[in-house]
Amino acid sequence: MFSTTARNSAAPNIARSLQNLLPKKLPPALAGRPGNLYEVLSRTPSGGVGKEVHQIRWGQKQISDSYWVVTRSRFKCEGKHGKAWGQLYWKGKLVSPREEPIRGSLKYTWTEGRSRTIQAAKN
Repeated sequence: MFSTTARNSAAPNIARSLQNLLPKKLPPALAGRPGNLYEVLSRTPSGGVGKEVHQIRWGQKQISDSYWVVTRSRFKCEGKHGKAWGQLYWKGKLVSPREEPIRGSLKYTWTEGRSRTIQAAKN
């Protein structure tokens, strides 16, 4: 229907138009910021299944390459509460080969990806 160049040039215009329709301050469900585990997972279309997530404090404690791979999730209260299951990788090695409940999901701050050590600021 449309040539490839017309389609490619229209994509940025569509993205810009959609951005203009959204409010300046995005609702928590769309904001790409850390939060409790269920807030982070509920932003994804698949409910976080297959995503790697980690607690932010792991990086602050110099624990790198540690994360959960989410295998199942169930949400309540518009994605602020629920249950999640997964497999734990600690320092790059699989610790839990079987699916198990992910603990600390409301208590700590979570984000997507693997943990990385945070370098201390030098004076």
